[in-house]
Amino acid sequence: MTATIRPDGALGVEQLVLPGQTAAPAGPVDPAGMYLMHHAFRRDLALFTVASAATPAGDRACWKRLQRRWALFSRALHKHHHGEDSGLWPLLLQRSAGGEDAAVLRAMAAEHEHIDPLLQACGAGFAGLAAETTGTADAREVLAGHVTELRDRLEAHLAHEERDAMALVQAHLTQHDWERLDKEHFAPQYSPRDVPAVLAWVMHGLPPHAVRRIPGGPALRAVGGLLVRRFARAERRTFRYVAPATGA
Repeated sequence: MTATIRPDGALGVEQLVLPGQTAAPAGPVDPAGMYLMHHAFRRDLALFTVASAATPAGDRACWKRLQRRWALFSRALHKHHHGEDSGLWPLLLQRSAGGEDAAVLRAMAAEHEHIDPLLQACGAGFAGLAAETTGTADAREVLAGHVTELRDRLEAHLAHEERDAMALVQAHLTQHDWERLDKEHFAPQYSPRDVPAVLAWVMHGLPPHAVRRIPGGPALRAVGGLLVRRFARAERRTFRYVAPATGA
């Protein structure tokens, strides 16, 4: 993590910027973990949007793989939003002066509530197409519509969060606050058994400068590099009907 001098003369940290990311407000907090998760969410929904429309309705084996892969994405997104709703937004409300800040934070929670039903609808759609009796072209069309709507809503939410909510993080929190939030509200949601799959999921497709920002030090990143190779092989099978340039 590199220290930088902000335009107002205060000490800040080098902010991570990834493809598709809308903003990375300057400040004293290093929210790289947040941006890494956002990158994985965007990557996944781009893949699922294509796969849900292009995978033949009758390819049951592929739909079963897609269902399992959707479960990984959905659990990660649910846990991410739960950590924000239970820890991050309440702390920012406590620290901020209300007014426009409070309106931003209320919008964050409301956007989560709109996303949850779409997550459930998509999960049901993948389960139906993976089942032995409900894999039809009509069901695939309905699912593709839900996935596209979820992609659009989540893209808008992530952009709003990166632009406005993360500016509040930099204005009102310290690095110590951020680390405490992770320890109390985000990290406990993952068991030791969850870590390998989530680590490979986050690291897949990351540019080298972003891999260096994975928390946990060089040893964990080295393990993650090994796990990513196996993950990438599975991705090629799961997203076999997605063009390689999209699924790379």
